[in-house]
Amino acid sequence: MAPWAEAEHSALNPLRAVWLTLTAAFLLTLLLQLLPPGLLPGCAIFQDLIRYGKTKCGEPSRPAACRAFDVPKRYFSHFYIISVLWNGFLLWCLTQSLFLGAPFPSWLHGLLRILGAAQFQGGELALSAFLVLVFLWLHSLRRLFECLYVSVFSNVMIHVVQYCFGLVYYVLVGLTVLSQVPMDGRNGKNLLMQARWFHILGMMMFIWSSAHQYKCHVILGNLRKNKAGVVIHCNHRIPFGDWFEYVSSPNYLAELMIYVSMAVTFGFHNLTWWLVVTNVFFNQALSAFLSHQFYKSKFVSYPKHRKAFLPFLF
Repeated sequence: MAPWAEAEHSALNPLRAVWLTLTAAFLLTLLLQLLPPGLLPGCAIFQDLIRYGKTKCGEPSRPAACRAFDVPKRYFSHFYIISVLWNGFLLWCLTQSLFLGAPFPSWLHGLLRILGAAQFQGGELALSAFLVLVFLWLHSLRRLFECLYVSVFSNVMIHVVQYCFGLVYYVLVGLTVLSQVPMDGRNGKNLLMQARWFHILGMMMFIWSSAHQYKCHVILGNLRKNKAGVVIHCNHRIPFGDWFEYVSSPNYLAELMIYVSMAVTFGFHNLTWWLVVTNVFFNQALSAFLSHQFYKSKFVSYPKHRKAFLPFLF
């Protein structure tokens, strides 16, 4: 097979197709929300599927058929329980492979091949995938901690389809990272020798973004607590401080930056992971835009200089 044909084949693997499809879906949904109100699709089911939490509460015309598929937003913690367990298992498998030479379980190896796991040899660093999988696991562990001990959830809802998507998402993300380990790189004897400047930069960006996301979730949680840390209400109030001075949803912006830090850790050139980042961008931009609309409609005094997602831009 000619080199250009091999490159084209590798570019069309199932994993990339999935992330490209999700990216296109969220981009289209965001563009529809940016249309003038008179042109915006009025389908209740469509709006119900893209809104959750406080933005779902702002929809007064939700039919009973839609409410029948509601699950509490506090079930967000389930996403991170699954992620900690599943991606922890994948990290254990990768660690065993890199440092002990143990093969992946046959079913996992077969699944990775079906998804189009990297079959290339050379030119890729196993350390990159190892670090990104560590970052993903730590991110999930921190978010689980925040769901259980920092965030204060009201009785708002998410759609069961969104709930199922969240469960599948973190399983797929972990498999995506694992699929980027080169076939000839599953030997950890020289793993530290693979260290490059972008690994250090990616790690610094990950810590920086994670710290800001944690601060933002603390700010949101404290809006519903007194000075002693006791929850006193579940109302929505205008948050201030940290990145809230620039955008309405800095936690979503920090989420994007966390995934960008992983792209940096991969060495900037990993096409599969950039598709993941692009999906996260449009996914979080959509949620931020809907939250921004909610804040502006609920609070007359809402800061006019704040953008929805990207400081000074959007």
